[in-house]
Amino acid sequence: MRLLVIEDEARIAQAIKRALELQHHAVDIVDDADSGLTAAIDPDYDLVILDRMLPGSIDGIAVCQQVRQQGVSTPIIMLTALGEVDDRVNGLQAGADDYLQKPFAMRELIARVQTLLRRPRQTLGTILTADDLAYDPVTFSVTRGGKPVALSAKEIKLLSYLLYNQGQVLSKDKIINHVWDDDTIIVPNTVEVYMGYLRRKLDTSFPDKPPLIHTVRGFGYRLGVK
Repeated sequence: MRLLVIEDEARIAQAIKRALELQHHAVDIVDDADSGLTAAIDPDYDLVILDRMLPGSIDGIAVCQQVRQQGVSTPIIMLTALGEVDDRVNGLQAGADDYLQKPFAMRELIARVQTLLRRPRQTLGTILTADDLAYDPVTFSVTRGGKPVALSAKEIKLLSYLLYNQGQVLSKDKIINHVWDDDTIIVPNTVEVYMGYLRRKLDTSFPDKPPLIHTVRGFGYRLGVK
């Protein structure tokens, strides 16, 4: 998943980025409200972590309000050093899905991120499935037909994105935007290479099973049984 962190305290932003990358997410950081608003209305983000107190012409509450006014439903977790009930209520009324007070435990933030990312998806419990393929986003374990499949961290990021969007045709550009960080230079051929890795491990290794990864020529890739 591709996540956006809008936070002006560099130490906190980098700590959040490192923690979420360990959970196999691609993470971008913006450090002011105006740039944050521009980034947050991008529909390619799967979740936004938004600080309430930000430099710029508006604050985090206004960013959240304007994102919702533009019809963007991306889940938003608001961070703040303000802990009064009215402050939390204002954040939620502005359109935030969750509210976390600073200082916070990184484990709790990760748990809240996982909960919000699961909420709108079609899943069985916490497990993402496609036919007899199953992926557990908590343990990062993958099985097909009950047999474990060993994937690299990047392959897990790619599979996770495909599973969350199964049935949809995903272009190489969309895949690059969600699976690789902004500071990494990726060419479309890289997507082909990693799709080849997944195919060998999930399809070719199971010749008695229907293929799950399909190339839609001229458009991209789709995960699912035809």
